[in-house]
Amino acid sequence: MKARKAFLVLLTAGVVGSAAWLVFFSPVLGVRSIEIVGNLTVPSERIRQQAGVPDLHPLATVDLAGVQSRVLGIRQLAGAKVDRVWPGTLKIEVTEREPVAAIPAAGRFAIVDGHGVVIEVKPAAPPLLPLLRVDNPAASDPATVAALRVVQAVPDEIAPKVRQVRAGTAEGVTLELSDGRTVVWGGADRPEEKGRILASLLKREKATVYDVSSPDVVTLK
Repeated sequence: MKARKAFLVLLTAGVVGSAAWLVFFSPVLGVRSIEIVGNLTVPSERIRQQAGVPDLHPLATVDLAGVQSRVLGIRQLAGAKVDRVWPGTLKIEVTEREPVAAIPAAGRFAIVDGHGVVIEVKPAAPPLLPLLRVDNPAASDPATVAALRVVQAVPDEIAPKVRQVRAGTAEGVTLELSDGRTVVWGGADRPEEKGRILASLLKREKATVYDVSSPDVVTLK
């Protein structure tokens, strides 16, 4: 009886040890594919290379946090989620930064997202992005932050017409439209009211300057 119990213990230990080896050390359950989802402009192969996970590396021992950190080293990406999909797939779901404005800088243009993070630098500004003109362009600059918030608050039907956004201060944001009209937006407060009023005014009132900085007292010039 004792011999039988000892045999069963050894057998169990052997099975457990084999399973552990199979999962944590063997290439049998290694990474055979890396699935990339959510990317539109960043090539999947670039994300795979940045992930830095060798083929057949045991899936169970992949450092998910480490992979996430490396992938987020691609500045066009705002977020990344890494998961194991058994038996051999590493899934990386990414969120790309959305460009909202172009900032002129030394003859080139820094393309930034809504938080002021530089996504890339181009020799020419994309035609659909407004130019952002501020004194101290930076993600921590109050005028820059306010201007970017305003850019994102402009109604969809007006956004394609915005060519330049100027902000001397956080409370002094001004929009220049493609048809030559100017919009004094003011600060980033009450964006929905300002957007709704502006959309209505542009349709029914002819003027060169639309001041919606105080939605309660709108002025035209």
